[in-house]
Amino acid sequence: MTVKHPISEARRFAVAPMMDWTTREQRAFARTLTRRALLYTEMVTTGAILHGSPRSRFLGYNEVEHPLALQLGGSDAGELAECAAIAEEWGYDEVNLNVGCPSDRVQNNLIGACLMGYPDKVAAAVRAMREAVSIPVTVKCRIGIDDQDEDADLEHFISQVADAGCEVFIVHARKAWLQGLSPKQNRDVPPLNYPRVHRLKASRPELHIGINGGIKTLEECRHHLARVDSVMIGREAYQNPWLLAGVDQALYGEPGPAISRHAAARAFRPYIAKRLEEGAKLNHITRHLLGLFQGQKGGRRFRRHLSEYAHRDGADLKIFDDALSLVPEITPVAEIA
Repeated sequence: MTVKHPISEARRFAVAPMMDWTTREQRAFARTLTRRALLYTEMVTTGAILHGSPRSRFLGYNEVEHPLALQLGGSDAGELAECAAIAEEWGYDEVNLNVGCPSDRVQNNLIGACLMGYPDKVAAAVRAMREAVSIPVTVKCRIGIDDQDEDADLEHFISQVADAGCEVFIVHARKAWLQGLSPKQNRDVPPLNYPRVHRLKASRPELHIGINGGIKTLEECRHHLARVDSVMIGREAYQNPWLLAGVDQALYGEPGPAISRHAAARAFRPYIAKRLEEGAKLNHITRHLLGLFQGQKGGRRFRRHLSEYAHRDGADLKIFDDALSLVPEITPVAEIA
């Protein structure tokens, strides 16, 4: 029987929401590596939920994915409240408001990082969402945007939104330049400023402050957890998914589910079979496993085989099994070491 831990415990480590990456397939695979981490959906806009069809396209998930948070994109308080209520009906454990995405497309709809310039709108949205649901309502933001470059700017935003009832903030420790940098550049060019997030926690000890941005190792996670309440990793957890296999032991003090990379792949096999029966394409599933054997003998052949064959018509589990056979299996003891 699966033990369901409180969301407050799960939040200690989270895999960041990432467009086109943290799909239901990726999240199900992540669960073969960690039972404890909090997983997030891609950002889903309020318009997609309220007007898209079928709704399962945007909200569907597998029960194994819990604990699971839905990240919403939007700025209209009424629409966000309605979508938060829908998320709760669908069984999500948390609803998170995106105040960090810097893309032009979402800016034009007043979604994402640009909302840091409108703390009153964020506060109104949070207040409405909290009144609509009993699950936690959280905010993911940046340390600032454009000319907001002081601790006081971030603290002003946090204070106004906290006054509306938000108790959990996950802060990407980079500013977002809304003019002059692309979304890709905004992930790397603005310098990381971890001390600002650490100081925010010191000044607001009653709030849950999480940190995100540029974190690549579990040792770095432990370093930050001495100063903030939680850590979130994005690209590294996706591109090097075996990192997640160490999370439960290192950060929660209990064994994780995967004793080797091969064991994780085999544990995921029944899920692949089920999704193929439901009409999913093999490459839409296996693309999230391409980094599993990163740095391992045969890892490049594994990636190449899936990249070459998984997208073809009729691609089935044999393609996956053949790719797995190209990687020498090592003993669990050696793997964990």
